[in-house]
Amino acid sequence: MPISATPLFISAAHKSSGKTTITIGLLSALRNNGLNVQPFKKGPDYIDPLWHGSAAGKPCYTLDFNTMTRDEILQLVSRKLTSCDISLIEGNKGLYDGLDLDGSNSNAAIAKLVDAPVILVLDTRGMTRGVAPLILGYQSFDPGINIAGVILNQLGGSRHESKLRSVIEHYTDVSVLGAVHKDKRLEIVERHLGLMPSNEDGEAQKKITDIGSIISSQVNLEQIIDISHLHSPKHLKSVIKTIPNTQPIAAQIRLAYINDSAFGFYYPGDLEALEAVGAELIEVNSLVDQQLPDNIDGLFIGGGFPEERQLELNANHSFRQSVYNAIENGLPTYAECGGLMYLCRSLIWNETQIDMVGIVPADAKMEETPQGRGLIRYSETALMPWPANSSGSLEEPPTQTIESISSESNSVNSKIISAHEFHYSHLINISKPLNYAYKIHRGNGIDGQHDGIVYKNLLACYAHLQDTSQNHWAERFIQFIHRIKNANN
Repeated sequence: MPISATPLFISAAHKSSGKTTITIGLLSALRNNGLNVQPFKKGPDYIDPLWHGSAAGKPCYTLDFNTMTRDEILQLVSRKLTSCDISLIEGNKGLYDGLDLDGSNSNAAIAKLVDAPVILVLDTRGMTRGVAPLILGYQSFDPGINIAGVILNQLGGSRHESKLRSVIEHYTDVSVLGAVHKDKRLEIVERHLGLMPSNEDGEAQKKITDIGSIISSQVNLEQIIDISHLHSPKHLKSVIKTIPNTQPIAAQIRLAYINDSAFGFYYPGDLEALEAVGAELIEVNSLVDQQLPDNIDGLFIGGGFPEERQLELNANHSFRQSVYNAIENGLPTYAECGGLMYLCRSLIWNETQIDMVGIVPADAKMEETPQGRGLIRYSETALMPWPANSSGSLEEPPTQTIESISSESNSVNSKIISAHEFHYSHLINISKPLNYAYKIHRGNGIDGQHDGIVYKNLLACYAHLQDTSQNHWAERFIQFIHRIKNANN
């Protein structure tokens, strides 16, 4: 199926402008109009994509320059656009914000890469005539960016809206695609990592429906659809012809993964990568299931907010015990961030200490400030249970070796792998020496130098991995499970 419409990039002048809520509303409204909508989010991010996926009725995929090459981003977007009517990409922070001075990993860089017209969400609180130089500045800063329209957000009333429309019409050539007034119904509860995940909010679907209804009444959906179909995504149309047609491997490994309101941080692309290399994914719930399923070959525990379900996780003693027994008996297990916290001896939050699984000889303590946040770079030690080979590298940043970062090294693989971390917890009261799979070169991990606790066939870390060309971890994990399974037969 050919690509029929270009993706639209939803961005803002700065963070906390309301673009995530606007994106949720647009996805819901467009879907309710009978369109097949494909969402993307500039990452790394887990929480916003959960909301976007719920609103669109299909998975939201992460686009991240830190872990993906430009070709990978183009291929992913191209592939997904062949099976949808319209696509929205939500940026993070402001349109021109990014880590590098030249903007090579900014939101604008993604928009240019995929030929996406930009819809700018503007927080207009306290703003009147000043909206014009803001828009003009964003247009002139990079003429290669096509700002196709603006959505005015947080309007104080009809007079405020009228003033802003008049100013924009007089001084700019940008279309006002919508004017969204202040409304309590548009608010989503926030916490330390951002919005409350939709998998925790029992009223999430009603909230999405309400937001979609409000956005539908205050944003010109027909104009937005027209923008998508009037622009031709030349890069994407040429890329789609080069994507190889690979067939997934028949399921041979039964892989349980915990997916509930405590643990829900999984990249859809990673789950698909696991299935593509022969994993049958078996969803389990750590809050209600009494034990792990029988006859599983491996276990994956993603990130999340176990502290928010601390009492319920503790109360499900039989499930915790089954996880402990499985790992102790050698079940290949991979745990990220919240999963690592769950496997600790206890979880301490708000001066309350509650027992967890107990396989990791430490306590996870929540703090008021982040203990690790942002891009992480690591190399593997000799203890990595499913090591990467040294081939393959990111196009940008250039391939690095341990020697180019530090003369000290206990790694056997000189490849530097990019991932991300975002955790308010850290490990305390470590009662036994720990074996580590990762040497940290940027970021914090567990102690600023190490991450990836190895115990028997368990790997538990704060780093969040993404299965990309620089690190096909899904295939290596499944191959490792195969080896353990064959050894035991």
